[in-house]
Amino acid sequence: MLFRYYWSLLVIVGCLTAGCAAKEEGTVIGISFETLQTEYWVASIEAMKSVCEENGVGYLEAVANGDANRQFEQVNNFISRGVDGIVIAPKDAHTVIPIIKAANRAGIPIAIYNRLPAENEGDYITVVADNYEISRNTVEYMAEVARESGKKHKAMILIGDLGDINAVNRRRGFDDALAAHKDLIEVVAEVPTEWNQEKALAGVTNALQVNPDIDFIFSSSDFLFPSVVSALKNADKYHPIGHPDHVILGGFDGDAMAYRMLREKYLDADGVQDVFFECQESVLAVIRKMREEQVPDLIVDPGFVIHQQNLEQKAESMWGASF
Repeated sequence: MLFRYYWSLLVIVGCLTAGCAAKEEGTVIGISFETLQTEYWVASIEAMKSVCEENGVGYLEAVANGDANRQFEQVNNFISRGVDGIVIAPKDAHTVIPIIKAANRAGIPIAIYNRLPAENEGDYITVVADNYEISRNTVEYMAEVARESGKKHKAMILIGDLGDINAVNRRRGFDDALAAHKDLIEVVAEVPTEWNQEKALAGVTNALQVNPDIDFIFSSSDFLFPSVVSALKNADKYHPIGHPDHVILGGFDGDAMAYRMLREKYLDADGVQDVFFECQESVLAVIRKMREEQVPDLIVDPGFVIHQQNLEQKAESMWGASF
């Protein structure tokens, strides 16, 4: 898996340096990603390229490595090179607005992948997971597991970067799911991570020291599980389902580590984004827009919750199981 990850990065860096495309003639789409920091983003860009290839469409690709200004420049480069459409995974809800305006001025269809832009008057399509519902349903399942245990629980949430609307909606889903279980579950720790492993590890470690009886943890991204697992192991609290000291665990994304933790019975539930659906819809929406077909402004991925009871049925739909 690590080989494939780094090979993908090398290929992308090579493409950026050489300005390569899968197809130099005919229809070409510019694919812009703010980062490839996690498996989710790597799986997404690979899926988009596959959809382009399946539809006989060429592509240019660029990765901004967390720099919003660089992403703006890269998209302007797409426009100057005459792409027919753009798919962008932006840094945040606000920095994408000038990019939308630039695409609109050039008359180029643009789809925003995985993050809702801030309110603006531009012409664009957004393809995004229902972060609120997926999180709420995941935490609701965890709460039912807690209720079946017959004892009260103390909970922790790892919060993402609250400048990211996805992180905001995942936190809302967590809060609303537990609102009906206040008699059973007390939230004693909210760990701000800003999507950073070091901050997550320090925050979880500190929370477990202050509240060593925490036994219910939801991570707003599977990306942060390495930090969660490390802190739990250091506190001698990482035990499989069925162990008397098992900590009820849930996450959001559907990556390969989450799939492995489900298989090994350390993870109770995971909210899964359908990468394949979202990537396909993003590319196809731009293609349809090029043809002046009707396309909805918002395409929502309902996702699903995978857990110990439906693991065999849902595994093939979990992108991390095949990544």
